Amino acid sequence: MAARTSRVLHRSLRETPPKAIGGEGIYLFAEDGRRIIDASGGAAVSCLGHQHPRVIAAMAKQASTLAYAHTAFFSSEPAEALAETLVGHEPGGLAYAYFVSGGSEAIEASIKLARQYFLERGEPQRQHFIARRQSYHGNTLGALAAGGNAWRRAPYAPLLSAAFSHVTPAFAYHEKHDSESDAQFVARLAAELESEFQRLGPETVAAFLAEPVVGATAGAVTAPDGYFRAMREICDRHGALLILDEVMCGMGRTGTTHAWEQEGIAPDIQAIAKGLGGGYQPIGAMLASGKVIDTIRAGSGAFQHGHTYLAHPLACAAALAVQEVIREDGLLDCVKERGRQLEQRLTERFGNHRHVGDIRGRGLFWAIELVADRASRASFDPALKLHQKIKAEAFANGLGCYPGGGTVDGVRGDHVLLAPPYIASADEIDLIVDKLGSAVDNVLRSANH
Repeated sequence: MAARTSRVLHRSLRETPPKAIGGEGIYLFAEDGRRIIDASGGAAVSCLGHQHPRVIAAMAKQASTLAYAHTAFFSSEPAEALAETLVGHEPGGLAYAYFVSGGSEAIEASIKLARQYFLERGEPQRQHFIARRQSYHGNTLGALAAGGNAWRRAPYAPLLSAAFSHVTPAFAYHEKHDSESDAQFVARLAAELESEFQRLGPETVAAFLAEPVVGATAGAVTAPDGYFRAMREICDRHGALLILDEVMCGMGRTGTTHAWEQEGIAPDIQAIAKGLGGGYQPIGAMLASGKVIDTIRAGSGAFQHGHTYLAHPLACAAALAVQEVIREDGLLDCVKERGRQLEQRLTERFGNHRHVGDIRGRGLFWAIELVADRASRASFDPALKLHQKIKAEAFANGLGCYPGGGTVDGVRGDHVLLAPPYIASADEIDLIVDKLGSAVDNVLRSANH
């Protein structure tokens, strides 16, 4: 008699993944006894690793007093304290926090807030949003429409809003011409965004939406210097908002609390999640500027949106503890230091690798891109599913990493993303790169035979 399949709908309907039964530090423990290094923090989530005692204690304390209260009736101490921690000092003009249960919800809220802002300003014609190809903003229908991940969008294309259009990403490895300088590349992308504003009608555009460092869809892609300043200037000139998606790259992942701090600009609205709560509870947030919120307060007086688990007290308590640990333990400095080490080790291991075309990232957020030919930057045949094989090989050798396919255009291209916990030691960073190197070489050896 065949073994009964799991009643849980897993990502693969043909196989049940191993059970995780515990964790400690950067390791997860499987039911079969294996210890797996969580070198990608799941999906850049577990910034403090697993079972951090101070976070667990904060959760237990909160659970013993108040687990849930609906925000139509109550606020809670953890929500108020977390908001104060995040925006009490109004970073970049961001002055208010709206707590949801994850990144997709944070993006949905951001899109809706931008739309409502313009309605209350008497500009109902602003109904278009511009984003970028090879981006990812979430899996709900609004967030999916905003994103430029072709593979994820394809099955649901008939359901996706036509309010979203997409321009070229700031993906220098594939999009910059060989003859261009960084400044010329930025100028071309700025001209393209300006042209898109003109095509739509500048007075009809509500916002430009982008990830400061692109996450899983393209693999830790940073923008050339000056890119975000140019995008900000265009939005300002036409009266549109700038929405930054830092669900994956934010909350310390790139070495500063917000990735935009390294770009010389600030957004009007920002989405955060993953590193906000470190995986200890489901939580995300939309951060909004005083300008946006004050407009709505003076108008209708209410944000026309909501969810059952907004500002969940237990989730907020967990996230508050995570943020306190990051601050009190000086972990942003650790991200910078370990990030430099990770960059150096990846460069030493893969810099001259015949099938690694690009090594890119910032802080503890790095990726390698696999290519069939370095000179032409040609990708491997997508049918090989190279990224999936590397994931399986690495996992079999005790390494959890985050590979992705469709890196170039949604079909072609393979990359592997690393996003280790901020608590990773120097020896653990070395071990991660060693194990990834073995996995890549073993898979390529098999593919070439």
